[in-house]
Amino acid sequence: MSTRKTVEQINEKIKKGEAVVVTAEEISKMAMSMSPSEIVDTVDIVTTATFGPMCSSGAFVNFGHYSPPIRMEEITLNDVPVSGGLAAVDTYIGATSESHFDHQYGGAHVIEDLIAGKDIKIKARAKGTDCYPNKEVETIINKDSVNEFYLYNPRNAYQNYGVAVNTKHKTIYTYMGTLLPNIGNATYSTSGELSPLLNDPSFRTIGIGTRIFLGGTQGYVSWYGTQFNTMKPKNDFGIPTSNAGTIAVIGDAKEMSTEYIKAAYFEKYGVSIFIGIGIPIPILDEDIAKACMIRNEQIETQIIDYSEPDKPSLGVANYEQLRSGSIEINGKKVKTAPMSSLMKARKIAAELKSWIDRGEFYITQPVELFPKESTVKNLKQR
Repeated sequence: MSTRKTVEQINEKIKKGEAVVVTAEEISKMAMSMSPSEIVDTVDIVTTATFGPMCSSGAFVNFGHYSPPIRMEEITLNDVPVSGGLAAVDTYIGATSESHFDHQYGGAHVIEDLIAGKDIKIKARAKGTDCYPNKEVETIINKDSVNEFYLYNPRNAYQNYGVAVNTKHKTIYTYMGTLLPNIGNATYSTSGELSPLLNDPSFRTIGIGTRIFLGGTQGYVSWYGTQFNTMKPKNDFGIPTSNAGTIAVIGDAKEMSTEYIKAAYFEKYGVSIFIGIGIPIPILDEDIAKACMIRNEQIETQIIDYSEPDKPSLGVANYEQLRSGSIEINGKKVKTAPMSSLMKARKIAAELKSWIDRGEFYITQPVELFPKESTVKNLKQR
């Protein structure tokens, strides 16, 4: 009978410098020769990671009051429109918002530039009120001049995501990259056995309040992500075979690094942002150990035709096949390419491991777990 552990016991081991921490790739190799009970007795924490495009991201900023004061209603940052309607001098920068004058520059670039310490041009207009008489402001801000600047991303770290292909006779341009005609290529965007939500598919340790690696600093899971879906089909290993769970995350962008927060432009699609996330999984019992022992060849995902509005499935592929450089679709050998960076994911998992080893990062028990049953509704025509 293997040992059962608690978060408190693991944190005490971290404090004493005795916690055994391995990356998700390392535990996948250990799984070749060890049982789940042996893993529980040997390992305390598994670090997981991903670094890929996550369009549903953004940042809140408080500029501080101007003199005379203004209640900002129309705001641009480096000519990128950002949200008004958040009291007087707050805004939300949506990552995919695009500049009025350069569609290849957008909210993601503003966020990255702010993190880098660059100056940003702000323009704001308002109707003017008795308590906020100013009607127009144009000045410069940076991360040191603003009060708060924190990342808040409504939907990150998809539990699994489909492989994108194009069956039509012309090239199409998507958030999964450029897809060549007649299934000329296939792209995917999950770090496989390193991917955070694939290592805790039932969300036993990941929930509201979970401390994570976010953009190079410590952040938190603030809620379950938008389009959170627990009802997707699962394979024999308990892994959803398509995009299922997601998380909403929050963290202090002033402390983040542009190494792990990167703006991007996808040809003829638009602006996006690459987010680096790492999540520690405490090995509390055999079931959690078994989930973390998953290997690339055991993780399957759907092959989706992005040239059709309803995106039908053309079959499944596993991550060992995807990483080999090619998969077979309808008898045709098709080249594969990742949208996410495995190199960066490995670096994040290793860095998170080092934080824990040095006693700089402790595990948190979620203050509330995610819903067990959740589906996604689509917008309907009237």
